[in-house]
Amino acid sequence: MKVFVQRLIDDKVGLFGLIGILLVVLLALLAPLIAPYKPDTMFTEHVLEGPSSQFLFGTDEFGRDIFSRIIYGAQVSLQVGLIAVGIGAIGGLILGLISGYFQGKVDQVIMRVMDVFFAFPDILLALTIIAVLGPNLTNTMIAIGIVFMPVFTRLVRSAVMTVKENEYITNAQAIGVRPSLIIVRHITPNIMAPFIVQITLALSGAILTEAALSFLGLGVQPPNPSWGVMLNDARTYMEFAPWTILFPAVAIVMTIFCFNLLGDSLRDLLDPKLKQ
Repeated sequence: MKVFVQRLIDDKVGLFGLIGILLVVLLALLAPLIAPYKPDTMFTEHVLEGPSSQFLFGTDEFGRDIFSRIIYGAQVSLQVGLIAVGIGAIGGLILGLISGYFQGKVDQVIMRVMDVFFAFPDILLALTIIAVLGPNLTNTMIAIGIVFMPVFTRLVRSAVMTVKENEYITNAQAIGVRPSLIIVRHITPNIMAPFIVQITLALSGAILTEAALSFLGLGVQPPNPSWGVMLNDARTYMEFAPWTILFPAVAIVMTIFCFNLLGDSLRDLLDPKLKQ
């Protein structure tokens, strides 16, 4: 762990991504203390007012402080990202372990179902699931989790099939160790490196997907301060009030950028082929 932490500190790109993510998390956790106003507070006399000392990022069409809404929006984005990726990662881990270890008909059934999911573009699959379940925050997280489940399933299956060929797995099977114990004790710890990297990368994808769904009106519903909802609300006013769409877009781009930087760095650090 000491070596890993030191390598991460030495990797300036990964460290920049980590600092950016920690900043977003800190803003989300301390939103009530940092935000100057509540996200739904309306200042009717300051509608579509540009950035100023009173409203750092300006106001929207209802006179709400954009800076405050972006800070509170970080809570929504992180909540959706963590829970949705958690659903996809846990489901994919279980299915991938079963598929990769037992193979045979079980593997065929699981992977054919995953292939069906892969046949749809991510946003289209999420839209279909939300159309069935209904547009709200909970269903958005479920839909995004299902979208990312095939990626984790295929990754875990591939890693399990590689680890399963090692001699210590063959020896454990020869002496009669239960498959469940082999999977939990010997296989799972040895596939965590690529799994953790994929979680980091999936978080950025989940945040972007949530913003896209909310922009289309099928994700987080107004008046919740989602970054995607803010972009959707700002479309009508972007020509003469560009700050209404600029700052939420920057928040989305920078957050995704930081997650991708950290994910790329972790991939390089955890991949034994790249270690020197």
